[in-house]
Amino acid sequence: MQATTQLIHCGHMDESRHSHFHRWADFLGAKPDELLPLAWAFVYFFCLLCGYSILRPVRDEMAIEGGLKHLPWMMTATFLTMLAATPIFGWLSARCSRYRLLLTVYVFIIANLVVFYALMMSHLYQEWVARSFFVWLSVINLFIVSVFWSFMADLFTPEQGTRLFGVIAAGGSSGALIGPLITTGLTFVFPVPVLMLASAGFLFLCLGCIYRLERWGRERSEHHQSRPGDPLHGSFLAGIRLTMSSPYLLGICGYLALLTMTATFLYLEQTRLVSEYLDQPEARTRLFSSLDFTTGLLTWLTQVFITRRLIHRFGLVAALLFLPAISLVGFLWIAFWPSLVVYVVFSVFRRVGEYALSKPAREVLFTVVSREEKYKAKNFIDTAISRGGDASTGWLVTGIKALGATTSHLALALVPLMLVWAWLATVLARQRERV
Repeated sequence: MQATTQLIHCGHMDESRHSHFHRWADFLGAKPDELLPLAWAFVYFFCLLCGYSILRPVRDEMAIEGGLKHLPWMMTATFLTMLAATPIFGWLSARCSRYRLLLTVYVFIIANLVVFYALMMSHLYQEWVARSFFVWLSVINLFIVSVFWSFMADLFTPEQGTRLFGVIAAGGSSGALIGPLITTGLTFVFPVPVLMLASAGFLFLCLGCIYRLERWGRERSEHHQSRPGDPLHGSFLAGIRLTMSSPYLLGICGYLALLTMTATFLYLEQTRLVSEYLDQPEARTRLFSSLDFTTGLLTWLTQVFITRRLIHRFGLVAALLFLPAISLVGFLWIAFWPSLVVYVVFSVFRRVGEYALSKPAREVLFTVVSREEKYKAKNFIDTAISRGGDASTGWLVTGIKALGATTSHLALALVPLMLVWAWLATVLARQRERV
């Protein structure tokens, strides 16, 4: 009798656990067998963006320490470095398995952070170290995020991406929320170089997540008799060729170029105003951390409660259109009231829209392309196109201002481009549905 009672009790516990499991799956828009890989992807992106967010305020401070007048040069150096790194990544992806490629990228970055820690602690050639770090992080941050989403687009099907990428992106937003708090806390106790080691620790944790996701991906591919983790082969310049030969990928390039142009303009003006208002490196670093924390909190809330529901109800076009729409309003606001408060508020809401809506939607666009395009073409688009936009915008803004134009003039000139951006968003959403 007692044994029977225990069996019934265990059955009820299993039933309750099973019901709880299904409730979580329903809430996240996932199927029960997708919860484990979804959790590992969430933790992976959390650690990745937490590690990066620890360093982002340092990069913004290094832009000031390296000299604002040199910022267009630093952006140009970033673009040239990106052009040199892209074929190297293409060569690696053609010869390494997916797992070895990811492992190589992360071990290289962790080693670099240890080197920067040593250089910063030595206090030698501080301006050049600051400029080098700005360039390095501006290159690396795009590579690691691009590679992450290539991995996700390779692991999950287009249908799964539509349902799950918003949740996965929330993992990154959670990390972006915690990272600035770690930066702020550590700068009260330790010098800035210690942040290099803190970031390296989080990136090291990413390796465990990659291992578990790779195992899941291989088990699933064996079941379906496919081998998606093998090297891609082909030319190391294939990413450029694939991009230029595809109208669909060129459309994504145009969308990203307009996003980058407007973001760089905001970054240049905001950094200039912050340097005028604050003269202490620690104070500026903490201000940048506060802005990153606010952005991270709003992004996390949007991704958890809005992103998936918005895309499910209105489709990708709604998420892709958000940035052009809010930018149209924001640049009109700047044109008539170009103050630091306006820049800060506009910049925060734009970044929330980018990370919570535009970014997950753009990654879904890549789920319908070939594996070679997911890694090589996507990497070229996310890195070279993005940093090329930074460099060209930096020089363009500097040149136009030298001719006597004001910030208000530049903001008004960007307004018509926001309409072009919105049209591109609509076209891309329709093309993705037809593929």
